[in-house]
Amino acid sequence: MPVANGEARARAAYAERMLLSISNRPRDYAWGSTTLLAGLEGRSPSAEPEAEVWFGDHPGDPADVADGGTLDEITGGSLPYLLKLLAAADPLSIQVHPTLAQAREGFAREKHLAASDPARNYRDDNHKPELIVPLSERFEALAGLRPVPETLRLLESFPESGGVAELRSRLQQGEPADALRETIGWLLSGNAQPQVDELIAGLRVAASVEFAEALNGIRAIAERNPRDPGVVVALLMNFLVLHRGEAIFLRAGLLHAYVSGLGVEIMAASDNVLRGGLTPKHIDVDELLAVVDPTPGPVPVQRPSDDAEVVEYDIPVPDFALRRVRVDGERRIELAGPAIVLVTAGKVAVASESEVEVDVPVGGAAFASPDEGALTLVGQGEVFVAEPGWD
Repeated sequence: MPVANGEARARAAYAERMLLSISNRPRDYAWGSTTLLAGLEGRSPSAEPEAEVWFGDHPGDPADVADGGTLDEITGGSLPYLLKLLAAADPLSIQVHPTLAQAREGFAREKHLAASDPARNYRDDNHKPELIVPLSERFEALAGLRPVPETLRLLESFPESGGVAELRSRLQQGEPADALRETIGWLLSGNAQPQVDELIAGLRVAASVEFAEALNGIRAIAERNPRDPGVVVALLMNFLVLHRGEAIFLRAGLLHAYVSGLGVEIMAASDNVLRGGLTPKHIDVDELLAVVDPTPGPVPVQRPSDDAEVVEYDIPVPDFALRRVRVDGERRIELAGPAIVLVTAGKVAVASESEVEVDVPVGGAAFASPDEGALTLVGQGEVFVAEPGWD
């Protein structure tokens, strides 16, 4: 069918039943990998970093439709979610995303700034909760702030210095959440560089059985980001090692950074990011501190059974839902709205109730309009099914 042009025609086309093959080019962010996406798709390593592939209708990079045009021309930009493949060889920036109310207020406040202005924090008026599911056997991430008593124990493994003493003192002033917020502000203020340098020097020789994995991971971050205050912010955070098929949900206000690995990521359709280190990009410290939730504590890891044929990930927002489905023969799946089916292993075709069938390569996807109602997966392999969530 021809791709609709104009908002009225897009809405009319979207009302029809359809199943479309979609794809996109990898985005070449500097932290991307030359091997992870290539390995997934069974091709040679790329010459340049490949960081993310976007499957959705977000105006920043809408997916391409096989017969021509882009997905936003079909949907009118109405999908409430964005599905991605993410491939990190180096750490992403430490970041946090706003609540819906914060996004609306911030977007309205910054309307006078050009979209390309690096000082602009809010690109749209939506929140950006997200979920990551590793496809690699090991996926490293920083997520949430570690309880202060645990961080004080970690600092015991450092050689004593003025930086260690100052950080320890700040973490013990007042309530833990207040102390963490104030400490992050101090680290990113530009006034703490001597202490940051001493702490990074101490990190190189710190040794702890309890925190060995975190220290090794953050040492690798420091090698890529020498003298960056974000390295010390990372020392305040939970260091997580996830395995294939596990997941973490990252709510609004939760400080986080993916460190390395390949995964499927789904989020509300937004590009609002407040950065907190490990980046040359703009950092608005005051806005970061206004948005971040400094309450310390662990981030729950979802660990589904290895032999589960269908896994429905726990997502406490209505913007999106995600299922992992293992296919061996034929499997019919019911849909709750406009869906994207992403193939991550094997050989799988997707068939619609309207008798359209699409062969989807590994690393590729298909889009089903809401009126399709159900799809049949045929072949052997693994797919992820993205849809709107439930109110």
